[in-house]
Amino acid sequence: MTDTASSPSARRERLFLVVVDETEEMRVALRYAALRAFHTGGKVALLSVIEPTGVQISKALEERMEEERREDAEQLLAKLTAEVKETCGTTPIVYIRQGRRRDELYELLEEEPGISVLVLAAGTGPEGPGPLITSLVGRTGHLRVPITIVPGNLTDDQIAALA
Repeated sequence: MTDTASSPSARRERLFLVVVDETEEMRVALRYAALRAFHTGGKVALLSVIEPTGVQISKALEERMEEERREDAEQLLAKLTAEVKETCGTTPIVYIRQGRRRDELYELLEEEPGISVLVLAAGTGPEGPGPLITSLVGRTGHLRVPITIVPGNLTDDQIAALA
């Protein structure tokens, strides 16, 4: 008798989520996630959040600024998608959302049951690991996925040795 629940084909593919921003630490998290996906037969997902400006401006100007931020996000995601594909051989799943980064991350984790692991890299500066990591640490008991936090100052060789 074959146990289909434990067979490799019955297992769910691991999906490693990386929250995209312009920091060097994010690139460490992305490389780690892409290598883990490659080594485990998983995939990478990228979340880009277009945050509100918080500035009171005309509706037309606000819409134009939002459009420019979305274009910037799409360009960055296209570049990161190519990097992920080169590293692990698969095209990542891309999510673009508007709102506060932390709130959109929580919502995505609730809405997408396929996400298996959240991968973040800690900031290396004196301001600490970063606002997203800081906000998540207190909520780990409320999240349904594990969080992997990698040091943001790892070299490519160090990442390769870990992944």
